[in-house]
Amino acid sequence: MAVITLSREVGSGGEEIARRVCDVLRYRYFDKELMIEAAADLGLAQDHVVDYSEDRYEVQNFFARLFRSGPRPIKTVPGPHTDAAGNVTPSAATIDEGRYVELIKSAIQAAYSVGDVVILGRGGQAILQDKSNVLHVRVVAPLGSRLERLHRVEKISLDEAQQKIGRQDRATAEYLARFFGIRWDDATLYHLVINTGKLGIEGSVQLIVDAVVQLRAASMA
Repeated sequence: MAVITLSREVGSGGEEIARRVCDVLRYRYFDKELMIEAAADLGLAQDHVVDYSEDRYEVQNFFARLFRSGPRPIKTVPGPHTDAAGNVTPSAATIDEGRYVELIKSAIQAAYSVGDVVILGRGGQAILQDKSNVLHVRVVAPLGSRLERLHRVEKISLDEAQQKIGRQDRATAEYLARFFGIRWDDATLYHLVINTGKLGIEGSVQLIVDAVVQLRAASMA
């Protein structure tokens, strides 16, 4: 039983690698279903769940950091309100980003307890950093390769691809620093740092699979 966390640069092919590793190892892919299971433990209904990963995070500007106190609100959800007399009336509650990050942490911890899962992003490399039987992987690629992949896969211009890379890299860096206190490009957080510009998708998948086999062997020794 092992868990893989995979951090990737946008355009590096990391998501494709994660799904291919799941296919080869017959692992479960960390998705919204696991988020919903964790939400139930936190008292959140299914329609309240937001997978607040770095992909959804927006970089705070200077004034937001300076004047906003506390976590940012993410979603307003309906819910009944009961007054002192026992009367029930419709109401709404706002759930902030801090609550959703706690949801993600709970979901990842739950996935770890089950095992045989690939967790893409979401701070998995920080949340499970000190856990046994976890392989931490970072997937990178040269800028030119990232631009070309986004241009081809997402059908966007190279200028749009460059803007997306800059925007997403900043968001990921801020998200992981703010909520988990790590630098996402710190190589010491990972067992493997894989350059898909050198290995390609299938070569990267095979390297991860081989590393999982070694991890299993080491845990049984």
